[in-house]
Amino acid sequence: MTYGKNLHAHPFFIIQFFYSTYWRQLELDLIEAIRTRRSIRRFKQTSIPDNLIHSLIDSARHAPSGHNTQPWEFIIVKDTRVKVQLAKTHEGSDFVDEAPVCIAVLANEKKAPSYFEIDGACATQNLLLAAHGLGLGACWVAVYDLQNPSFEKHVRNVLNVPLHMRVIAMVPIGYPDEKVAPVSRLEIDKIIHFDKY
Repeated sequence: MTYGKNLHAHPFFIIQFFYSTYWRQLELDLIEAIRTRRSIRRFKQTSIPDNLIHSLIDSARHAPSGHNTQPWEFIIVKDTRVKVQLAKTHEGSDFVDEAPVCIAVLANEKKAPSYFEIDGACATQNLLLAAHGLGLGACWVAVYDLQNPSFEKHVRNVLNVPLHMRVIAMVPIGYPDEKVAPVSRLEIDKIIHFDKY
């Protein structure tokens, strides 16, 4: 079987080229998103379309979880009065009410008693990367803190969260109103080990 002299003009090779180019670009975009994401704490007062919020949650729910338990749930907060209360959680959350939207990431402790916090953290990371990829700014505001249980208690009371659901984090989201400079990272050769520690 022969395709003639103009081999690469055959539809099979055109499709193959398209997909290989697409996946290379997707890989580059993903790595670039990971490397360039920054914590944003100042936001423009522009509302976020519901379809973008849906995309954020969709990305978060595709995070990995132990035994695929998917213990996460999310509370989308737009009400300014509620955000003002959330901003009082601790000294690092005082900007939460300035974001158009704040998403609380919850994890069901009954479904994943041994690793609910890890699963919730994975979903939160997906949420942050998706926000960056969509041109939005976001910041991980810690809530689940074994040394400071009052953080979670406060958010639980504000959002009426049942006891079996643990509050992992709050993620205020909006269009960025600041440019954050790159932060230094530890050199790779200082954090890797081969075969043994």
